Amino acid sequence: MNTQKTQQKDTAEKQINFMGLRRVTVIISALLIIASIASLAIRGLNLGVDFTGGSVIEVGYPSSANVDNVRLTLEKAGFDASVQSFGTDKDILIRLAPDAEGSNKDNISQRVLQTLQKHTPGVEMRRVEFVGPQIGDELRDQGGIAMLLALAGILIYVTLRFEFRFSVGSVIALLHDVVITLGFFSIIGIEFDLTILAAILAIIGYSLNDTIVVFDRIRENFLKIRKATTEISINTSINQTLSRTIVTSLTTLLVLLALFFFGGEIIHGFALAMIVGVVIGTYSSIYVASSSLLMMGVTRESLLPPEPDETEEFDGSV
Repeated sequence: MNTQKTQQKDTAEKQINFMGLRRVTVIISALLIIASIASLAIRGLNLGVDFTGGSVIEVGYPSSANVDNVRLTLEKAGFDASVQSFGTDKDILIRLAPDAEGSNKDNISQRVLQTLQKHTPGVEMRRVEFVGPQIGDELRDQGGIAMLLALAGILIYVTLRFEFRFSVGSVIALLHDVVITLGFFSIIGIEFDLTILAAILAIIGYSLNDTIVVFDRIRENFLKIRKATTEISINTSINQTLSRTIVTSLTTLLVLLALFFFGGEIIHGFALAMIVGVVIGTYSSIYVASSSLLMMGVTRESLLPPEPDETEEFDGSV
């Protein structure tokens, strides 16, 4: 009797009604996904040399180099180049798209070096790498396959640990995160390279971890708060894990913001993708994944083991 009163008291405690806002959040998520898909279809991603092929040239300056001035110098010389600091402010990394004139990598690197030396004597060539279009296509295809395999593995794992509808909810949340993050990069037009693809895969892992924590508490409360409705059980579970979710997200964001502002331009894309992914992933764990359980009709009975057949209780032995 005391246990039931305690459960009712816990259920009746004041808490944030997350599920009461699920219709509003569904509309927000739908608008974000539509905008992301539209941008991906119309503008696409600004693929970097890793995927399109081209040349990567590292040069060293005798003193601090201004990235904007280097970029402007190359643009005036007719080069379609992406320029960023690499390591120190004296080291510059230049990425060039495949040359339209069909020049080989040695010609391209020498032309770039001569162009830079005209404006700043003492510039040195440190490294030249060339990525062929075929390798770029393979990297792009393998990256997409890796993402699909990760989602398939998650579907199987969550199905075995919880229940099939839980796995569908987690995959919906992950697809939500990936599509919006890709849409963000398509809209702002930042170069999409292998480091950002790695960030997307890391986002899948981060968001899944947060979702599993919420799902685990939902399953526990389904069996613990027996007389509560599905919506109350989910709300209670989110509120109970909210402090953990906020603390984890904030500490992760602090590290990522430090990387973004102080880690150098070469890691900006990775840090930015992770920042967007952590924010969207936290939101989707609370609203998208949990709301999907309600929409699919998950109840306490869904997690209970099947009752034994009464006809098999008596086996006829004396």
